[in-house]
Amino acid sequence: MNMTKLRAAFICAALLLISIPSFSQDPNFYIFLCFGQSNMEGAAKFEAQDTTAVDERFKLLEAVDCPGLNRIKGNWYTAVPPLTRCNTGLGPVDYFGRALVAKLPENVKIGVINVAIGGCKIELFDKENYQSYTATAPDWMKGMLAGYEGNPYARLVELGKIAQRSGIIKGILLHQGESNTGDKAWPEKVKQVYENLLKDLELKAEKTPLLAGEVVNADQGGVCASMNTIIATLPQTITNAHVISSAGCPDGPDNLHFSAEGYRMLGKRYAEKMLSLLGKP
Repeated sequence: MNMTKLRAAFICAALLLISIPSFSQDPNFYIFLCFGQSNMEGAAKFEAQDTTAVDERFKLLEAVDCPGLNRIKGNWYTAVPPLTRCNTGLGPVDYFGRALVAKLPENVKIGVINVAIGGCKIELFDKENYQSYTATAPDWMKGMLAGYEGNPYARLVELGKIAQRSGIIKGILLHQGESNTGDKAWPEKVKQVYENLLKDLELKAEKTPLLAGEVVNADQGGVCASMNTIIATLPQTITNAHVISSAGCPDGPDNLHFSAEGYRMLGKRYAEKMLSLLGKP
C-alpha cells in the first residue's frame, strides 16, 4: 500500500472512531424494563417503611417529568416510590429492586424503568396498532396516556436506549392481564410486544428473560383470577418467559389490586426468580 492510500486509511479509521458515541456503560449496572397496567403502576399507598432506607444502588430512570418530586424524565434517581408516574403508589417493582440489591454484590447496581397504564389492555403496547386502541380510550385514561405522549411503548424504548448508555438490560418484567381476562390470544400478543422490544433495543432473547406476574389469585378472591390459567401458558409461547405466582399475596378490598404487603411479597418473588436466572442463590 502506497503512502497516499495508507494516509487515507488512517483518516477513515479516525473519522469512524469519532463518529462512534462514547458511553460509560457499566456491566455491573443491571437494567430492567417494567410495563403493564394498574398492578404494575402500583395501586397501594406506600407506607413509612417503603420510603425510608432505600439503598442508593437501586435506581429509577424517571419516565415522566415530575416537578413536585424534583424529577426530570430520562434522569436517574434513587428508587424511592412512586416509581411509575408522579402520583402512583407502591407496586411490585419497589421490592423487586430492593430484594436484588440485598442479595447481589455491593458493586452491582439495579436500575428500573416503569411504564404502566391502569386499565389498559396489552394492545396498548402494540407498536404498530396502538393508535386504534388509544383512539377509543376512556377519558380517565387519556391523562395518563398524555404523560407518555400517547405512546407508552415508544417511551419504554426511548428510555431503554438511554439506560443502555449506563448499564446492561438484564430482563423485562410484565404485570398485565386483568383487562384481557379470558383472551386466549394474550400470550401471542405479549410475544409480539416482547419480540419488538428485543428488536428495537438490540437484545438477545436467550439473555433477556420475561417475568410475568399472575393477577390476584383465586385464594384471595381475585375477580380476574381465571386469567392466571392463560398467563400460565406464556412459557409455551415465549421460551424465556417465567410466570411469577401470586398465591398467598394479600389483595385490597376490590379483589383486583394487591395490598401494600401483597406488592412487597410479589416483588420479592420476581426478584427470587431473577436471582436464579442470574445464577445467584
